[in-house]
Amino acid sequence: MAGTVAVVSALGMTAVLGGCGVTGGSADVTLKLVAADYGDSAANSSKKYWDKLVREYEAEHPDVKIDVSVYSWNDVDRKVRETVAAGDPPDMAQIGAYADYAARNQLYKADDLLSIQVQADFVGQLASAGQVKGVQYGMPFAASTRVLFYNKTLFAKAGITPPETWDELADGAEALKAQGVEYPYALPLGPEEAQAESLQWMLSGGGGYTDTVGSYGIDSQENIDTFSWLKDELVGKDLTGPVAPGELNRAEAFAAFARGEVGMLNGHPSLAKIAGKQGVEYGMVPTPGKEGTTTSTLGVADWMTAFRANGHREQVGDFLDFVYSEKNVLAFSREYDLLPVTSSASATMASSGRDRHLRTFLAELPASDLYPADKTSWADVSAQVKQRIGATVAPGGSPSGVLGRLQATASRAESAE
Repeated sequence: MAGTVAVVSALGMTAVLGGCGVTGGSADVTLKLVAADYGDSAANSSKKYWDKLVREYEAEHPDVKIDVSVYSWNDVDRKVRETVAAGDPPDMAQIGAYADYAARNQLYKADDLLSIQVQADFVGQLASAGQVKGVQYGMPFAASTRVLFYNKTLFAKAGITPPETWDELADGAEALKAQGVEYPYALPLGPEEAQAESLQWMLSGGGGYTDTVGSYGIDSQENIDTFSWLKDELVGKDLTGPVAPGELNRAEAFAAFARGEVGMLNGHPSLAKIAGKQGVEYGMVPTPGKEGTTTSTLGVADWMTAFRANGHREQVGDFLDFVYSEKNVLAFSREYDLLPVTSSASATMASSGRDRHLRTFLAELPASDLYPADKTSWADVSAQVKQRIGATVAPGGSPSGVLGRLQATASRAESAE
């Protein structure tokens, strides 16, 4: 998720004044939106979701056109950075970080765009995570939490039960390997989403990206111990599969789980849908911790942002009020098995039988830890983590050395904020 929930609240086509979201006065405006792809194939690409939503909006707003470009998570943040650097930012971008743009005064504030009803409907924890110095610039768009998935069939053959501690996880991986399982534990530290897998393990070892006062603490002893354990007890014992963790991306790991090749891995809600489609019998348990089940799990939120350069505040506000209606938030969340970022949609999902498979994740959200997205340096730090963290567990790699270099990079970036 670079980040925990999907978005919205109800306020259909007609916006109520709150900061903006006013209809009328638009004259043949085209709004450009760059969005990330949450699909796992062409059949369920996010382009289809946006195409349908845009058709509905444009039918009621003939003077406003929405031009949507959808990119993979490998490319979307870079694409937006490039257009911004070229002086041609989109009107809206649905991306992984927002604070660096906010610091340069390039974004609208949420209360300059959204109606009061919509803004107030965001899940409180996520709304706060979208703030810089008490002002909300990042509007949560999609969220998820993480739990440990395991293949029930493979576990039964190996005669093991779901682990609660790191040692139990390693013992289980050994038993799965003995049964010929290709990936006893899949450890995706490749560049697609290494920052998520890394934080999940950091949290389970009592660490994280930041310390108790909110400064970067990437090279804390807790984090060094965590990656040293991974290197020695999982990777070094050939328990993570044929692809080096630093080269294994999340999508590849999920696909392998859906093919029945993975014993266990950390996953978010969409993995349940992917595995279920392939007939994999899976279970889900809280992430094992160093000494026992961890009390803190990873929460990820992705962000909708609105750039000021093109000056389409009213039109952008009205469109986003529509995007964040309960109907549209639920449609997106259900299509991609993500968690709603609004309270109204969350309440509907929690009480709906069709969404029962997401209740475990919904329950994890209130106690989850999110990326430090309010730091203007986070986008650059996250990019460095994606590229370099896999080296901590590589043969001959030094967890303390890699984490120390990442910390130095983060400290320099933080001091420049």
